Amino acid sequence: MLKKELEIFTFADLLNHYPNRHIDKTQINKISDIGANTDYIQVAGTLLFFEIIGEKRSKRLVAQIKDASGILELTWFQGITWVQKNLIVGSKYLVFGKTGFFGGKPQIVHPEIEAFVPAKADGRSFLEPVYPCTEKLKARGLNGRQIGKLTYALISILHPDELVENIPASICKQYGLMERYEANCQIHFPTSAASYDKAIERLKFEEFFIAQVRLQLTRLQRYRVSRAVVFEKVGDIFNTFYSKYLPFNLTGAQKRVIKEIRNDTARGHQMNRLLQGDVGSGKTIVALLSMLLAADNGYQSCLMAPTEILAQQHFHGLSELLKEMPVEIALLTGSTKTKERKRILQGLLDDTIHFVVGTHAIIEDIVQFKNLGLAIIDEQHRFGVAQRAKLWAKATLPPHVLVMTATPIPRTLAMTAYGDLDYSIMDELPPGRIPITTVHRYETARASVMDFVKTEITKGRQAYYVYPLIEESETLSYEDLMQGYEQVKSFFPEPAYRISMVHGRQPNEQKDTNMQRFISGDTQILVGTTVIEVGVNVPNASVMVIESAEKFGLSQLHQLRGRVGRGSEKSFCILLTSARVSKEAKERINIMCATNDGFKIAEKDLEIRGPGSIEGTRQSGALNFKLASIVNDREVLEKARAAAELLCEEDQELNMAKNLQLKNYLQQQKGKNGWSKIS
Repeated sequence: MLKKELEIFTFADLLNHYPNRHIDKTQINKISDIGANTDYIQVAGTLLFFEIIGEKRSKRLVAQIKDASGILELTWFQGITWVQKNLIVGSKYLVFGKTGFFGGKPQIVHPEIEAFVPAKADGRSFLEPVYPCTEKLKARGLNGRQIGKLTYALISILHPDELVENIPASICKQYGLMERYEANCQIHFPTSAASYDKAIERLKFEEFFIAQVRLQLTRLQRYRVSRAVVFEKVGDIFNTFYSKYLPFNLTGAQKRVIKEIRNDTARGHQMNRLLQGDVGSGKTIVALLSMLLAADNGYQSCLMAPTEILAQQHFHGLSELLKEMPVEIALLTGSTKTKERKRILQGLLDDTIHFVVGTHAIIEDIVQFKNLGLAIIDEQHRFGVAQRAKLWAKATLPPHVLVMTATPIPRTLAMTAYGDLDYSIMDELPPGRIPITTVHRYETARASVMDFVKTEITKGRQAYYVYPLIEESETLSYEDLMQGYEQVKSFFPEPAYRISMVHGRQPNEQKDTNMQRFISGDTQILVGTTVIEVGVNVPNASVMVIESAEKFGLSQLHQLRGRVGRGSEKSFCILLTSARVSKEAKERINIMCATNDGFKIAEKDLEIRGPGSIEGTRQSGALNFKLASIVNDREVLEKARAAAELLCEEDQELNMAKNLQLKNYLQQQKGKNGWSKIS
């Protein structure tokens, strides 16, 4: 049962099954203390009686205990047979559980109950652990306190030598960490509150430290063994474009990132860099300058985007920037015509095409390069590992890799989920960008919102209307896309206004046609679902209306908002919600109205919803922590990372005497060679 319910297979698993709270056994409350605001309580009393009431599904075991202040009812719906075997009328019991009232009388359902033993008479800690458990285990008589007895028995026979230290002594001393054996004893059975706190601190540091050492070793190993082409120089192509054709001054962040890329590509090791930047931070120009650097050194580049429309936009934007430059750029997608496809394939083979922009079509086997030196992947989380690996196979030496994401990743998440990559942050917007004004409006103000949109369209601007889904759902009460489309049409009648609609279930051809009509200005309003979240670049669009905004996550709201504010005109994002909004949804909307900073929003999203909320988070052991939290324990993570970086830089093979125990521990963990199985 322990294996199936709690994944406890070994003694090590049992030791790492930490208590979720402790009960002070010296704190015994009176039954009369139970009131409307009481949560959990511990009482001691004499068992007056117990009986089984009802049949089948309504069958339950009811008992009463009495202390000097009153009577408390206890009820069990499961595990009845086992519980009643262990009850003796007239005996004294210690009872713990969540209180409630039934018929005006205090009650605990499924309490934890055991024979009363005065505090410390059993020689244990005064703080007794209560462990996470399941209903099935409780039904078999194995509740949180029973698991505590098993753990106590294990710790009683455990010798310090069997729990070898896995953090070098110098690091333990530097950060004042409790020894590993002592920390594992104190987290289960603390001798004082201070000892418990020190144990928690040590074990959280250990979780972060071990994860960071693994990530640093992976990164250093890749750097040590990976060979790649060398971009030896910054040549005429780069310098000519930079001095003559760059349409604006670069931000400090863009200059910093280009310098990092320049250093990476000159070393002879494969660059593996994650470039994260907010919507509109200018990642595309960094990608272009990197491609020009490759061209100066005689190498080709490819830029792969997740959708055809995004690939087209990249191609048209880059073509415009490069029109005076002696380089050839091509667009390769699923809809590229046969004649043009043949021309591109030949051009890539004979090196007359220097840059290719495209979709998954780039990774098809038929696409071969003469000299691929740089692969850039936009919105990298939308491509699988196997798809990305196909790009590496298109060159004798692996190309340098730059992966870009417009989803800002909080620093703590970047240090864990992406800690094996080098990463660059673009945290500045190009000069001249006017901040988007974001406002919250309730549905009751819909008419005034529509009037405002009409005013913007009268000025020659365009607008987006985004809805959360396509068809009605029984569980969701807000309007679906089709109803929304009709509603927008009623406010903006033809022929005075022209409207396009896009959603995920349209054929790609129809979707692209409708999107293209909006991009070209043929339609003034685009009604859609979140398919417009990534890649639509219409500088003339100045209003984004998000319907049922309470149904969207923070990062998605921020991505949607990034579709406006791309031109020189003032832009607006209007968050429309129903009158009844949950506390959490209200918090999200307030954050959106308060800031345009994607990094602040990502940090808040992480805080509210946890690591899984960040789009593209890699499913790795880097986030599988039992105690540590990348949200709440940022300071500990920073210390553990600093310690891991220093150690790995100094001893990349972990062969120094002081690091051998750590090396052995990592090898054991890799093979999961824990202690003997619990049968």
